[in-house]
Amino acid sequence: MANKKIVVALGRNAFSESFPKQQERVKLAAKAIADLVEEKYDVVITHSNGPQVGMIQTAMTEFSRLDPDRTVAPMSICSAMSQGYIGFDLQNAIRSELLSRGLYKPVSTIITQVRVDPFDRAFNAPSKVIGRLMTKEEAENEKKKGNYVEYEEGDEGYRRIIASPKPIDIYEIDAIKALVDAHQLVIAAGGGGIPVLEQRTGLKGASAVIEKDYTAAKLADMLDADALMILTSSDNLTIDVDGEVKELGTLTTKEAEELIDKGYFDPITSLPKIDASLNFVLAKKGRKAIISNLAKAKDAIRGKIGTVIE
Repeated sequence: MANKKIVVALGRNAFSESFPKQQERVKLAAKAIADLVEEKYDVVITHSNGPQVGMIQTAMTEFSRLDPDRTVAPMSICSAMSQGYIGFDLQNAIRSELLSRGLYKPVSTIITQVRVDPFDRAFNAPSKVIGRLMTKEEAENEKKKGNYVEYEEGDEGYRRIIASPKPIDIYEIDAIKALVDAHQLVIAAGGGGIPVLEQRTGLKGASAVIEKDYTAAKLADMLDADALMILTSSDNLTIDVDGEVKELGTLTTKEAEELIDKGYFDPITSLPKIDASLNFVLAKKGRKAIISNLAKAKDAIRGKIGTVIE
């Protein structure tokens, strides 16, 4: 009997801005992935790069300030760097965990480019905060370059904000499929993928960060996966109903749509997870999406915990 395919999206809690702490945290993610392998799933992993891509962008910007001969790294390059760096930590941790359980399965990281629409409305309404705090003078210089900035009240400084467009296509999907069909474990489309714009035969990096949950759903759909699993720090998604916190268990697609329409989900945190999950499930019968706790992935895949849409 063939293994089922699952795309697993790892959230920010699987990583850290500190190099040593990240190597410790990815061990927890590796245990969750190894549990899914033992449950007879072919696993494809995608992941957040929230603090890491900002850290890289800040470091590269500071480097260019110290050495005028060095140019500022575009966001697309920072995203590519974050995919390589996080993939390196993840694939080594997963390889070690699998071998410790007597399992041999090659683990690979694919530097993944994701096409976005240059006319996506997100480019006119950027929402993702990125990089270090800036002075008013530095913020004015960013504006002159055509970048968006906003004042951060709590931090008393300015931060750059960039667009978060929706994913349209994944260019390396054939390579990912080939590895999955060979029952190898793949890490792909990290940080939502490197956002690119198609220009004839070339691809140009876009100044954006794609929401990783939507890319995870797109990746799962293009792979025709059986399940999408979004792993966070909570057992279930919750909503506030008249001041009472309610845990969400198994939902039909209609129930999920109704909750979205009623505005129960935070547009930054929970809405992308539930909306992306819904998109994946609605695209084909027989699919399910699970949103649950990274530390309890085995319980979630067995249906003991988690918010499930099917």
